[in-house]
Amino acid sequence: MNHNPSPARGTRGMVTAPHALATQSAMAVLREGGNAIEAMIAAAATIAVVYPHMNSIGGDGFWLIARPGEAPRGLEACGAAAGAATRESYLERGLRQIPFRGGVAANTVAGTISGWDAAYSWSREALGGRLPLSRLLADAMVYARDGMPVTQSQSQCTAGRVHELAGVSGFAETFLPGGQAPAAGALFRQPRLADTLEQLARAGLADFYQGDLALSMARDLAAAGSPVALADLAGHTAVWKEPLAMAHSLGTLYNMPPPTQGLVSLLILGQLDRLFDAQRMDPLGASYVHACVEATKQAFNIRDNFITDPRWMKEVPGHWLGSAALDAMAARISPDHVANWGQGQGPGDTVWMGVIDGDGVAVSFIQSIYHEFGSGVVLAESGVQWQNRGCSFSLDAQALNPLTPGRKPFHTLNPALARLDDGRTMVYGNMGGDGQPQSQSAVFSRIAQFGMNPQAAITAPRWLLGRTWGQDSDSLKLESRFPQATVERLRELGHVVDVVQPYDEVMGHAGAIILHADGSYEGGTDPRSDGAAAGW
Repeated sequence: MNHNPSPARGTRGMVTAPHALATQSAMAVLREGGNAIEAMIAAAATIAVVYPHMNSIGGDGFWLIARPGEAPRGLEACGAAAGAATRESYLERGLRQIPFRGGVAANTVAGTISGWDAAYSWSREALGGRLPLSRLLADAMVYARDGMPVTQSQSQCTAGRVHELAGVSGFAETFLPGGQAPAAGALFRQPRLADTLEQLARAGLADFYQGDLALSMARDLAAAGSPVALADLAGHTAVWKEPLAMAHSLGTLYNMPPPTQGLVSLLILGQLDRLFDAQRMDPLGASYVHACVEATKQAFNIRDNFITDPRWMKEVPGHWLGSAALDAMAARISPDHVANWGQGQGPGDTVWMGVIDGDGVAVSFIQSIYHEFGSGVVLAESGVQWQNRGCSFSLDAQALNPLTPGRKPFHTLNPALARLDDGRTMVYGNMGGDGQPQSQSAVFSRIAQFGMNPQAAITAPRWLLGRTWGQDSDSLKLESRFPQATVERLRELGHVVDVVQPYDEVMGHAGAIILHADGSYEGGTDPRSDGAAAGW
C-alpha cells in the first residue's frame, strides 16, 4: 500500500465525486466557464443516472456553499411527509413500523430537484451563471438514453437486494434487465429517465413539482401505493438555511442544521480538538481511534435524544457547540475505558461531492435516497426512482420522530465545510448513515491536524462504530489495514472489534478538496468508490 498517495492538484478549480463520470461532467462545466454551482448540478444529474443504487432525482439533497468574503449558506432540499401519511393509516394496515420498501415506504416528497432549482437561480443572480439547464443536464441525458457501464458496486448491490426488491413496483423492469442483476461493465439504459431529464431541461426544474411531470408522478405514486399526492409535490420548496458553525483551534467548521445530523459531525470534531495530542497520537493508532469513537458515542447520544424536525426541537443546536459544553463532553472521555452506547441509526446510501471553482466558490453537496435503491419504487411513466427517507419515522406517537403529515424526517445527510485560519478552505464529506460523521472526523483531523494530504487522509484505513447494511452488529469495525497492535489495544480498552476488508465499502465513499491560500487546489477521492478527483 502507498502510505502517502498523491492528491489531485490544480490551479483553476477542483472536483471530486464517487463516480468518475460525475467528476468529468462537473469539470467540463468549469472548463467552459461555469461556476461551482453549475458544475455541481451537472455532477448531481450525472451521478443520479450512473450510480442509481446510491442516489436518484427521486431523493433529497443538501448544499453548503461558501463564497469568498461572505458567510457560508446552506440549502435544505428535503421533502416532508405526505399529507396522507398519518400514523393511523399505517396502524390500520396492521403495521407496527414503516416498511423499508414499497409504496408505503415512499411517503415523503423528493426534494433534490428543488435544491438544484434554488441553487441554479442563486447562481444566476449572485454569480452571473449563464449556462442553460440543457447544458448542465446534457451528460446525464446521454448516459440515461445511450447507456453507461454498470459499476461493480451497482452489480453487487443489485444482486444482494433482489430478494427484497424484485416485487416492488417498477424495480425489476428498471434494474433487472433480462430478469437478473446486470453484470459489471454491461451497458445499462434508462430511457424513461432520459425523457424526464429532457422534460426538466425544457420546461424548467419546477415542472417536477407543479407541471406535467408532477401530474405524471402523482398518478404513478398513487398506483404504487404511495401516500404522496400532487398537493404534496406542489407545496414543496427548498429552504435556505444558516449553517451551524463551530469554533475550532484551527478555524471555523460548518455543517447543516437539523433535521440533519450535521451537529453530530461538529460535536465529534469539537471534542477531538480538545483531546488531540500530536505527540501522543498516531493517525493509525489506538489512542486516536479510541478518542474519535468515544466522542462519537456522546454525539450520537445527543442526536438520538434531540435531533428532529427543528419545529419540534427541544433545544437550540448551538447550545451544544459552545466552548463550555464541548469542554464538558471532552472531559467525560476516559483514555482508558469505553463508554456504553445504544444502537445506531443503521445504513444509508448517499453520494457526497465537492467542487471549488476558480473564483473560490466552494460547494459541499449530498444527494441521497436513504437505503440502497430507496423504496425500490420506480415510477412507470417517468422512470423516477423514489426514496424511502420516511421509513426513519416512528409509528409511536411518543417517539422523537413520529410520523406526522408535513413533518420532515431525520436525515443522516450532512455536507461539511471548513475555513481555516491559515487561509485554507476545505470541503469534505462521506456517504453511509452512521459512518458519515465518523469518516468526516477521520478525514478532517488527518488533513488539518496530522498534516496529511487529502488523498492520503481518505485512502488511510477507517473505522465504523455501528450497524452496516444487513447487519445488526453495533461493533467497532476496523479495516484490516490497521496495525495489529491498534486492533489489540482497542480490544484491551473494551471495544468490541470486528475486522473487515482492507478497502471495505461499508466505510462509505469519502472525498475532500482544499483551496490553499496561494490559490492552488488539492483533492482526494475514495478508493472504496468508483470516483475521481480532478483539477485544472
